[in-house]
Amino acid sequence: MDSPYPHTSRTIGVFDSGVGGLSVLQHIRAALPDAHLVYIADSGHVPYGDKSPAYIEARSLALTRFLVGLGAEAVVIACNTATAAAAHSLRVRFNRLPIVAMEPAVKPAVAATKTGVVGVLATVGTLESARFAALLEKYAGNAKIVTQGCPGLVEAVERGDLHSIETRRLVERYTAPLLKAGADTLILGCTHYPFLAPLIREVVDDGITLIDTGAAVARELKRRVEGELPPRVTQGGIGGETFFTSGDEAHATRIMSALWGGAVVVESLPDEFL
Repeated sequence: MDSPYPHTSRTIGVFDSGVGGLSVLQHIRAALPDAHLVYIADSGHVPYGDKSPAYIEARSLALTRFLVGLGAEAVVIACNTATAAAAHSLRVRFNRLPIVAMEPAVKPAVAATKTGVVGVLATVGTLESARFAALLEKYAGNAKIVTQGCPGLVEAVERGDLHSIETRRLVERYTAPLLKAGADTLILGCTHYPFLAPLIREVVDDGITLIDTGAAVARELKRRVEGELPPRVTQGGIGGETFFTSGDEAHATRIMSALWGGAVVVESLPDEFL
């Protein structure tokens, strides 16, 4: 169907298990200033990390169908866990649609490390996925990759709890074994984690490199949009954003406004997509 958003704008759909994908949306907004961005926080089903791949695949399919129904011309899976569970099936199902996915930045991390040890902070679902195993096999080379599942961090970001003593203790607990193993480079392997980067920076040594993949995803999206989609006349203005949630609207509006850096209005997904 045609997009209900301004025809001078290209409509891009983005979804995540919750609010974490806003870290990617910020990079997309900078890369595609004319586009209208439609973001879904699937907070009624967060976290994805402890769900089965089949469950995550079903949610990803439903959310993509909703975005396509709103006229999305490309979709970004702004979630490492959903990428692992659903990227392939979404690309098969929506084979004419550019679908850009996340993956932990193993290649740039290996290039950045000086000690030869890279730490990965991620959800259990990401770390256990075949996709992540394939990334390690392809890009790890001689580097030692040390992984750490991080239960509780996604939930902390969903609460907007970015600086509390409890969240700090979680960060300390999860980074300690990676640092002890000699890691000088840490991959933020979940889109929620960049919002914790200031806290992580406080906890770890200044010499530790933190790697986030949001900017790379935005560059890939821009490349595919410009290379695969027909030209669209724009007015050179700033595109708008529309936000949806499968969780509580009032809570989502408060948290997402704080993370986005400006007031937003969050709508509830239609009942059939909850």
